[in-house]
Amino acid sequence: MDKLEENQINTTEIRPEELPEEEQLAYYREAYFRERKKAANLAGRLSDANAQVEDLSGKLERIKGSGIWKLAKPLRSFYHLIKRTKERVGNYGSPKGIARKIRNKMIEKRARTQHGTASFPTPEEAARQRETKFPREIRFSILVPLYNTPRKFLTEMLDSVLNQTYENWQLCLADGSDQEHGYVGEVCGEYGAKDKRICYRKLEKNEGISGNTNECLKMATGDYIGLFDHDDVLHPSALFEYMKKICGEGADYLYCDETTFKGNKTIDDMLTLHFKPDFAVDNLRANNYICHFSVFDKKLLEGMELFRSRFDGSQDHDMILRLTSRAKHVAHVPKLLYYWRSHKASVAADINAKSYAIEAARGAVADHLRVNGFENFEIVSTKAFETIFRVKYEVQGNPKISIVIPNKDHVEDLSRCVDSILKQSTYDNYEIIIVENNSVTEEIEEYYKSLDKYANIRVVRYEGAFHYSRINNFGASFATGEYLVLLNNDTQVISINWLEELLMYAQRDDVGAVGAKLYYEDKTIQHAGIVIGLGAHRTAGHTHYRVAQTNLGYMGRLCYAQNVTAVTGACLMVKRTLYEELGGLDDSFAVALNDVDFCLRLRKKGLLNVWNPYCELYHFESISRGLDDEGEKAGRYNEEAARFREKWKEELEKGDPYYNPNFSLDRSDYALKV
Repeated sequence: MDKLEENQINTTEIRPEELPEEEQLAYYREAYFRERKKAANLAGRLSDANAQVEDLSGKLERIKGSGIWKLAKPLRSFYHLIKRTKERVGNYGSPKGIARKIRNKMIEKRARTQHGTASFPTPEEAARQRETKFPREIRFSILVPLYNTPRKFLTEMLDSVLNQTYENWQLCLADGSDQEHGYVGEVCGEYGAKDKRICYRKLEKNEGISGNTNECLKMATGDYIGLFDHDDVLHPSALFEYMKKICGEGADYLYCDETTFKGNKTIDDMLTLHFKPDFAVDNLRANNYICHFSVFDKKLLEGMELFRSRFDGSQDHDMILRLTSRAKHVAHVPKLLYYWRSHKASVAADINAKSYAIEAARGAVADHLRVNGFENFEIVSTKAFETIFRVKYEVQGNPKISIVIPNKDHVEDLSRCVDSILKQSTYDNYEIIIVENNSVTEEIEEYYKSLDKYANIRVVRYEGAFHYSRINNFGASFATGEYLVLLNNDTQVISINWLEELLMYAQRDDVGAVGAKLYYEDKTIQHAGIVIGLGAHRTAGHTHYRVAQTNLGYMGRLCYAQNVTAVTGACLMVKRTLYEELGGLDDSFAVALNDVDFCLRLRKKGLLNVWNPYCELYHFESISRGLDDEGEKAGRYNEEAARFREKWKEELEKGDPYYNPNFSLDRSDYALKV
């Protein structure tokens, strides 16, 4: 018997508080000396490592000082260029991936022509918008902190506000510019003399982004506050579109899609187009995807500051986290209405231009989490970007997890799956329930017998024909854990803390299902969250499908946990009480779409579904039963697809809230409609 098996069987746990006093003292004394010995050992190893570092550093300095090293500089530069190119190509996964990237770039290039000045309203449409009578009288106070703003940037910003087709606005300008940039005040004075909606105040000293904006707020008399950077540009219909959301949905916090454009060029010289999901709190904690153009009901500010100076550099992320937590309805306008100028000193060009923003962002997220009751979390920058974070929550307690695995024959696949759970799992309080369904080989029965030595694994038998929903519901009925994991037999665990990564989200009161990042054997992505309406059948499809494992995803979305409409049942965690409350998987979906249906029912209860890329598994999809694209199976899938479209007709018509309507539903790679 190997050590792993022994650990699975001998689960007796010593509780020192239950021992007699003398034995308790002996227990803790032994534990103390054991830990002290470990510490001494680690200190010795650290000392050795430091000595090695010093030795290697000395050698490296001598090498860098040599003539050969200096002469080889051009060759090293060429080598690093080749290496970076190779890495970029590797991110695409294959020649097909490269072709996909090129195709997407071409699509995006065509799409840009639709979202710049070509999207501005015609004179006739602009007149119609100006004449529109809304059921509410809303005045927008747009706050713009000024500081040494280049003249061209300043006038373009001012003109974009003056050109708004919704005309009930106030522009509040607080100017912290130095004496060398006196023209800023002169230009603002000229504009203010022509339009009394423009309010200007020269500050005695520059108070920074937060301070200057807070000074703008003192001038604001509007019902809603809008935050606008001094060098950016608004679409003429921005306020009009926001009014439609306020009056139609009662929105009290609003944002839109945005693009960056080249500093001294026009807004048609776009660099990056950012089409955002609807409000998603887990996305926001990981990444300030909302950013511009934030507009909110002034009442949300009661009792709090607008910007807090200790978060300068990421003051907007801090503000957005605080105000969206208070808001009754956060609304997203899925139109490109904000043009973010990218120039040498802007964050849009390079986060390192304001490196303090990284720590400020981390601090803002930490403060938000603490206010919302989270403790002992960790916030780590990801490879996507310094201010795109991985949030590690503390697992509360040690609840039992029941892993349900349906199986028919395929001993190699099942044994690989079970072995990976036993070897990779760092979480120890779990049980595995294998649901045997009509196997015919002797090998699988022998394998089942070999599992008898594990106290936490059992085999239960479902006698009916293959029916994914009923088999999983049957297996779940034997579960003794607080949490269920539905797991396919054709999976293999990769990440050692996979159960913790699922559990840290499943434990939250606001979360329903939690899913994993799944790869095919060739290390391309099989599952990174599910979008309803995606694909030829217009039922549901996986995003980033067949993208390389190393790819960062659309706007870094493969690098952080986020809210999604659904996750695959190939690896799905949920509270057992929730599973039972919903009656498990709907058995009207025998094979397909039962997991998506289950997630939609969770969402209907007001719960969030979360996809976490740090729980990773291989998924050798459909090994055990084949694909659903031909013959009888195709017919069955078509029937279930039709049933799904009918049951969730309203949701499909509205569209997936986490997938921007500007993306094509014919592709899974966030390609834009053209």
